[in-house]
Amino acid sequence: MQNLDIAIEVTGLRTKYGDHEVLKGLTFGIPKEKTTVVLGGSGCGKSTLLKHLIGLLKPSEGSIAINGKEITGLDEAGLDEVRRKMGVLFQGAALLNSMTIGDNVALPIREHTKLSEATVQIMVRMKLDLVGLSGFDHFYPSQLSGGMKKRAGLARALALDPAILFFDEPSAGLDPVTAAGLDELIIKLRDVLRMTIIVVTHELPSVFAIADYVIMLDKGQLIFAGHLEELKTSNHPRIRIFLERRPEVETYSPDDYFKVIAGD
Repeated sequence: MQNLDIAIEVTGLRTKYGDHEVLKGLTFGIPKEKTTVVLGGSGCGKSTLLKHLIGLLKPSEGSIAINGKEITGLDEAGLDEVRRKMGVLFQGAALLNSMTIGDNVALPIREHTKLSEATVQIMVRMKLDLVGLSGFDHFYPSQLSGGMKKRAGLARALALDPAILFFDEPSAGLDPVTAAGLDELIIKLRDVLRMTIIVVTHELPSVFAIADYVIMLDKGQLIFAGHLEELKTSNHPRIRIFLERRPEVETYSPDDYFKVIAGD
């Protein structure tokens, strides 16, 4: 029976590319109406996991249930139905440069509803106002700063009032002040709209600011799933290295060193 407090349930998730296993049997749940951060270093499997959660990749093994509905066996039409209840802010905002910001936000509304154009325009203005871009509907992406592009991409992700909202590295390429503003917006969406939010990141200041719950990966394995305060006090050596930003120094014997610099 589906736990009513769980929005997404992942069980035994494995992903292999040939002989290389990227995700190694992940099992966890993502709580409803909370902000869950998927954390880990570069190459740990965060982006691959995100692609599975939004139905862009099918796993080698395992299952993913979204609000009790198993998605790994769905065809494209079934996945489209599930995705209509999701919003995704991709790392580069993924705006269409040939279209105004207003038309970018209107695109999913026009594609998936039969609303009148007057109603579409009202919804566009509401979404832009929600992310702090009121009055920018006639601007083009090239006329916006990096932070404003992220907000415009977020307005488009919110266009169909999704129950679940995904962020892929939202702070990437932003200065600390702009990143902090985006963090505040994520908190606002959670609190005001009671959304389930999943944020993929490795930026520790953002994690400490926005996370209610944390999923942490290391080399494709799940090493932590729990509340933020539990993460902070964890004694797991890999977690401590990450949180304390300690470099992992490889040591070589003199013979090994010369083999490395010789390319062996």
